[in-house]
Order: sequence, then structure tokens, then C-alpha cells
Amino acid sequence: MGGDFIMIKNELKNYLKAGYPALCVLTQEAHRAEQMLVCEDWQFFVWDCIQGIRAAGATQVVDEIKDPVEAVNWLSMYTDTVLIANNLHLFLDIPEVIQAIQNGVIRWKGIGCALIMISPVIQMTPEIDKLFTVVNLPLPDDDALINLQKELCTSVNVNINKKAARAAKGLTEFEAETAFALSLIKKGYCSTKVISDAKSQMIKKSGLMEFWEPADIKDVGGLDNLKTFISNRSRSYESGNEHLPRLKGIILVGIPGTGKSLASKATASLLGWPLIRLDIGSLKSSLVGDSERRIREATQVIDAFGEVVVWIDEVEKAFAGSKSSGELDAGTTANMFSHFLTWVQESSASAIIMATANDISKLPPEFIRAGRFDATFFVDLPTTKERIDIIRIMNRKYGSDIPTTYAQKLNGYTGAEIEQLAKDSLYDGIDEAFNALVPLSRVMRDEINALRDWAKNRARPANTIEDKPKDQRKIRQIPKVS
Repeated sequence: MGGDFIMIKNELKNYLKAGYPALCVLTQEAHRAEQMLVCEDWQFFVWDCIQGIRAAGATQVVDEIKDPVEAVNWLSMYTDTVLIANNLHLFLDIPEVIQAIQNGVIRWKGIGCALIMISPVIQMTPEIDKLFTVVNLPLPDDDALINLQKELCTSVNVNINKKAARAAKGLTEFEAETAFALSLIKKGYCSTKVISDAKSQMIKKSGLMEFWEPADIKDVGGLDNLKTFISNRSRSYESGNEHLPRLKGIILVGIPGTGKSLASKATASLLGWPLIRLDIGSLKSSLVGDSERRIREATQVIDAFGEVVVWIDEVEKAFAGSKSSGELDAGTTANMFSHFLTWVQESSASAIIMATANDISKLPPEFIRAGRFDATFFVDLPTTKERIDIIRIMNRKYGSDIPTTYAQKLNGYTGAEIEQLAKDSLYDGIDEAFNALVPLSRVMRDEINALRDWAKNRARPANTIEDKPKDQRKIRQIPKVS
């Protein structure tokens, strides 16, 4: 079972010794909870509304009590006994069940008995919520997953794959076992990719996020400083480097169309991880408290998922209103924002947050405070060398034929604009397509210069600096266009 098995058993034993009469164990794994919770010095029984009451670990029913009130009252007839009640939370809207629990806890404390309610959610009425102590049953740890995989692989004479076992982190024991079995059938061994595909069900079933296809790092032109930063820190995920600090997140600030989103998506391919897009705006709800609940659930799913890149695009729009009490949803947005920041800083999950922003001024200063994100990178207009790289990438992607010498004419153009040029050139010819394209650097000259001034002492440069000063001088000479 691993270290978590010992931890949860010791925690439960301490509660029972202290005379705690009512516990709520949060888990979706009722069968695994039964295995992990049983300890010496008490007799354990299990109740459900279909079978009745049976001894823990046994299949034979000792009492055919199916009514929840009678089951709760049954516990009061014994001493030093624990009743594990499956799905009892579904009956907590019945007044008689509530009264039976209230009456029971007084007696149970004196006779060494305890009621353990197995539930996937905290769903208690005000009448009894102070009576229960909540215990989280952790999902299977690395050791448990390796042992589970070993049992399956040994039966078919296949070597275990520890990387695949780690990839299963965040799955229940049942989900992991079925994923390993599926992999053995499809591949003949435990494949990390098959396990990751199985884990995608977590995201699909949550309905709070969506999977995206990672971008190929070869499709990202330039941004060498950012690539090097991520590549260097990816070593912390290699075996033997567990002592190294791991990335929490990166903020990419810059001009629209310069590759912030593409770089975020390519980070997943660089690490070989799945990519999840978290649209915080879509989590907002008109129901009071629902928005806060949805973002809590989303972060819980990410924590359980394990190694994953979480992409949040235009994060300043997602948290718009968190700075101003004049917004109608300012309170809701501020609460979501507060939870998100706390989660980024305190979470011990292996997820890496890639947040992009076009207008950093709309974000509160605490968002980029040291300790929450590992680095803030400024993504500028591409340099000459980077424009050459982008031209080659677009020619390969679309079959266009833009000469690399065009890089000089494309001074001040974003990567997205060069991509548009490549597509338009297939229909209109290069020169006509170029003449029809108006770059943002001409339309948003003042905003770009202000953003550069902000980034000078507040962000790392994502681009190489080969010819950036020259580029900057040329951009300032471009007149405004109304």
C-alpha cells in the first residue's frame, strides 16, 4: 500500500483512541478505504443500503439491515466497534438519520464506538457538521502504483515501467488497474502514453478544463532564452534529481502575436507532458458561491492529475475586476483570484502553470510577486535572426516561398503577422500580401514602447538580444496610423 497506507491507518487509530465518535472519510474508493481503515483493537463492520451489514473484509452478511436509521442505531448495541457506512451522505436529508447520529455520538464516545461515513464530498447538514471530523483518503502513491503494476505484469511475464506508474499518479486504484490492463492489451507493456490517455478522462469528466494538443517546440521560432530556461529546469524531473526545486509556473508578458501561447503549448512537448487549457472566465457562474466552488474543483483535479502543463491564456482578462470594487462580479473574481494565487504558491503538485498576458497593468501586483511564479518573461517583437527562423517555419508549414532576405523588410512584424503573410502569399503573391499587411508595431507603437519600458527591470527577456536595439530604433521611427 505504501507510506500513505501507514499514515492513514495511524491517523485513524489516533482518532479512535481519542474517542472520536464520528468521522467522514473523503474518497471515491470505498473498497480501498475498507482495506486501509481496518486496524487492531476494534472490530470493523461495513454497511451499505443494498447488502446490509457485514464484517470488514468479508462477504457474508451478518445483519440484513438496509435502513440507514436502523444501521446507525445498530452501532449503539456494541462496544469497541467501528461501522463504515458507505454513501450515508445520500441519506442526510432524512430527519430520522440526523437524529440517530446526534443520539448516537453521545453513547458511542463512552463505549469506544465510531461511525465512519465514506463520501466523495463533504455534504453535511448544519445539525451534524460539528460532530464529524473529516479525513482525506489519499490516492495511491508511487509505491502503491508500482506494486499494483507489478502484480499485473508478473502474471503475463512483462517488466514493470516505473515511469508509467508515476504517470498513473492521480488515478484511483481501480482506474490505475484498468489503465495498466488496457496498456498490456494494446501495447504488450505498460505504456506511459496509454496511461496518460486514460488520465484524460479525469479532465473530461470534470467539465472544467479541456485537453489541447501540445505544439512542437520546432514550430517556435526564436525565444531561445525562454527555451533554455525551461530546458535547464526540466532536469529536476529526471530520476536522481528529486532534490532539485521544480517549476511552479511562468508568466509570459508581451505583444499580441509574438508566440506566447505557442510557447506555452510547446512547453508540454518539451517536457513530454499532457497540456490542459484552463479557461478561468468559463468557470464563472451567476449562482452565488458557484464560481469559487468551480475553481476549487479545477485546482483539485490538477493536483490529482500529476505531471501536466496548465495553460492560461490572457490571464489579465480572466481576473479582470479583481482590483476594482466597482465591478458587479468583483467580489466573486477577487475570491477566485485569491484562491488561485494561494494554490499556485502552496500546491505541491507537479503541474506547471504557463500564464500569458498582453496587458500586465490590469493584473494586481501580488500576481507577479516573487515566490508564486518562478519567472516573468517579456516576449518582444522577433529579432532578425528570429524572423529568419519564423520564415523557415512558415514556409515548411504552409509550403510558401518567402525568401529569408525578407526578414529585413519584416522588421517590426510579429510571428503571427509573418504567418499571415505566408498564408496570403499563396493566393496574392508575396509583395501584394506584404503591402496589404499593417503590423501592430505601427498601430500600437506607444503601447509597445510602454510595455518595453515596464519590462526593462521587471521581466527576463524571452528573445535573443542579437539586433534588438536596432529593431527598437526602427520601430520608433514608424509613424502612427489612425
